[in-house]
Amino acid sequence: MFDIIVKRRVFLATALVVMALPATQALAGPAPAPAVLTNVSYDPTRELYQAINPAFARWWKQRTGQDVTFRMSHGGSGAQSRAILDGLDADVATLGLAYDIDVLADKGHLLAANWQQALPGNSAPYLSTVVFLVRKGNPKGIHGWADLLKPGVQVITPNPKTSSGGRWNFLAAWAYARRAGHSDAAARGFVKQLYTHVPVLDAGARGATTTFVERGIGDVELAWESDAFLAVNKLGRDKFDIVVPQISVLGEPTVAVLTANTQRHGTTQLANGYLRFLYSPLGQTIIAQNYYRPRNPQVAAKFAHQFPKVNLVTVDKEFGGWRKAQHTFFDEGGVYDEIAASH
Repeated sequence: MFDIIVKRRVFLATALVVMALPATQALAGPAPAPAVLTNVSYDPTRELYQAINPAFARWWKQRTGQDVTFRMSHGGSGAQSRAILDGLDADVATLGLAYDIDVLADKGHLLAANWQQALPGNSAPYLSTVVFLVRKGNPKGIHGWADLLKPGVQVITPNPKTSSGGRWNFLAAWAYARRAGHSDAAARGFVKQLYTHVPVLDAGARGATTTFVERGIGDVELAWESDAFLAVNKLGRDKFDIVVPQISVLGEPTVAVLTANTQRHGTTQLANGYLRFLYSPLGQTIIAQNYYRPRNPQVAAKFAHQFPKVNLVTVDKEFGGWRKAQHTFFDEGGVYDEIAASH
């Protein structure tokens, strides 16, 4: 879990960001022309931004007099990043992991290479982790990672080539197996066997949840904590249980203003205000209400009962950061491709 000192530093940085939001403008003159903001996001944030967008629009209207509406696009994080490179004209990218925005800086030149320094917490205003969503009563007795390899157990997880959730799941499984088996060879063997239990690879995390929840395929889904809570609390406490594994990965979805686009659109100030709003007390409360872990320590304390304590590893410490992890595991010819080819 987070060190108290780190929390305080993030909170102070957050406070400075929120203080930097535009002050209320005098509305003596004509109101600013209405604006449209395009947010290209990843699958599990549909409900989050359905709540964030009207709250921000009201807040922005009160402060600036400007009406704002939104265009939203959701899909697998890697697929969304490629769509932006191919011309999807986004103002902001709110994607599942940092590498998918790194690509927009490196290949698309849509923002600065040091974009993660623009906002607190490496531009990750909300957090999550990987948990197990199982059928009610846990009929297959799945209590930890090792149980996923039981004979007859079907595991639902999205494709790591297209889905950030799929990559987080892969690395969470690898981290568990490496620590349990004390070697990368043990981790490779575990993960290779795990994927023989996967009957279908959906393109995105939300598609995987649909496969498990609505289509009834599989015994356990490796799910974003937010999606698991959504399934239990909105779709039926009598249908699903959440199992928290011994160890998991700290999911850090990241957000960024695509300045090359916003400068053309005249939406740079609006886009910055939108992402900074995510760090405000109201934004953080909405984040927690939608089952993401908030950064703000006061809001986190208020919702502490909602989130189980988990032994969390980070991609930075466990895998050397997302650029290295992407190259090692998920690029063409990487570890995942070798595992997939062996099935």
